[in-house]
Amino acid sequence: MRRRMAAVVALVVGAATAVLAVAVAVSQFPRGLGVLACVVIAAVAAWFGVLRRGIARVLGLAVAALALAGAVIFVVVGGKFGLDLFVLAGLLVTLAATRASFAAHVDLPRVPPPEHPVLFFNPRSGGGKAARFAIAKEARDRGIEPIELKGGDDLETLVRGAVARGADGLAMAGGDGSQAIVAAIAAELSLPYACVPAGTRNHFALDLGVDRDDVVGALDAFVDGGERLVDLAEVNGRVFVNNVSLGLYAEAVQRTGYRAAKIRTILDTVPDALGAGGSELDMRWTGPAGDGHRGGAALLVSNNRYRLGRAVGSGTRPRIDDGVLGITVMGAPAGGDQGHRQRPWREWSAPSFEVDADRQLPAGVDGEALVLDTPLRFRIRPGVLRVRIAPQHPGTSPSALAPEGLRDGLAELVRIALGRDGHRVTEAAA
Repeated sequence: MRRRMAAVVALVVGAATAVLAVAVAVSQFPRGLGVLACVVIAAVAAWFGVLRRGIARVLGLAVAALALAGAVIFVVVGGKFGLDLFVLAGLLVTLAATRASFAAHVDLPRVPPPEHPVLFFNPRSGGGKAARFAIAKEARDRGIEPIELKGGDDLETLVRGAVARGADGLAMAGGDGSQAIVAAIAAELSLPYACVPAGTRNHFALDLGVDRDDVVGALDAFVDGGERLVDLAEVNGRVFVNNVSLGLYAEAVQRTGYRAAKIRTILDTVPDALGAGGSELDMRWTGPAGDGHRGGAALLVSNNRYRLGRAVGSGTRPRIDDGVLGITVMGAPAGGDQGHRQRPWREWSAPSFEVDADRQLPAGVDGEALVLDTPLRFRIRPGVLRVRIAPQHPGTSPSALAPEGLRDGLAELVRIALGRDGHRVTEAAA
């Protein structure tokens, strides 16, 4: 019923907002053209600035700031500002209601709890979430043995030691890099695994269907949780749960001072990756059509495909059990056999992928800065991880039910409002 009501709100408020926006644009012509021109100038100037250093960067970003200020002036001066606010509010309400309409909760098959589950927790992850939520006490209250990861400890050694002592269920409360280590061992030994979202961003937990705001409740996965099978991915034998980034971001995280000034460091890296000469790493890879390519500002290989550039569910993976890698190349790489330039944004899926270079490549593996020997050989490992999820948590990705296009999205909202979307929920459960 909540999803149906949200769909009705999205459709009604969205239609009213669209009508109001058209009315405002017509009644206040040509002010809208001035706003659009300022926004375009700001975007071009900002792009010019980030590709350069020194005075050229300062001038480009200054022009972008002035253009944005001009857009604000066009909106405020001489216009009916109250109506503009109504349009903005309508857009926000429509987006929120649409997201609520596509939210899903899947009842996963219940399985017997492990007899000796163990929770590994990093007290430093997520700004100290483990201590803030008393994760060790909450684990003991549920019959789960907590093991703290201390400075100098090797997590893999701790996990294998616990298994040798009889652990038959493995949980990790920490960042995604730590989750990958525990998940890899759980998959290797076919043990159930639980993801406790005690890291900073918890991307893996989100796509698994774990409520990131319910750290303590995630422990219920080993009490009365359900089970689902998901994929893992690896690069040169190293397991990752989210993605491996190469190029712009990977170079930035290697630089001194990145942790203290992330935005500034990334901006300083952009001219090397996107400016004249392109990427200094000269990555070589094969596209979906079998053509050889090189370069690219950034290359992302993920454990299943990410949903990018969408209003609903962008940055998440609709599925994490599809049995394929997601591959995204950003920037314009050198073309294949014909030597033509390719479009600057390409996405495809494949069960394996390889990247080569004449030297080692900096890489961000689940957010951790590494330098990897080439060639980098990626592959997917379908359905190898037995994930336990608490019954009160969604059990599926927030974008599992979200259609790809606007037309499909509107049609699905109508079906939800009419109560005819049962097959979509069944698909998510499957």
